[in-house]
Amino acid sequence: MATEKLPFVDIGFHVFLDTRPEEVGAVRDVAPGGRPELLVYIENAGDFRVPLSAVKAVLEEKVVLAASQLPAELSAAIERAHGAEQPGL
Repeated sequence: MATEKLPFVDIGFHVFLDTRPEEVGAVRDVAPGGRPELLVYIENAGDFRVPLSAVKAVLEEKVVLAASQLPAELSAAIERAHGAEQPGL
């Protein structure tokens, strides 16, 4: 999406990966300091900067990230956040 205009993204939009059906986070800031990135909160891991180039789609207040474009630290945080969940609770 680096050469395309990014669709409207706002604070609070839910964040998903293109490889998973469940939500992985929420947008906390858009283009902080004018940088081409989103600040995304990941449950139990905190805030992470996501380059706009990793945004695959924006639809219905949902941001879909290309998992293959994420920094390794962010991918690991997402795995840990959902690995701690207990089914049925």
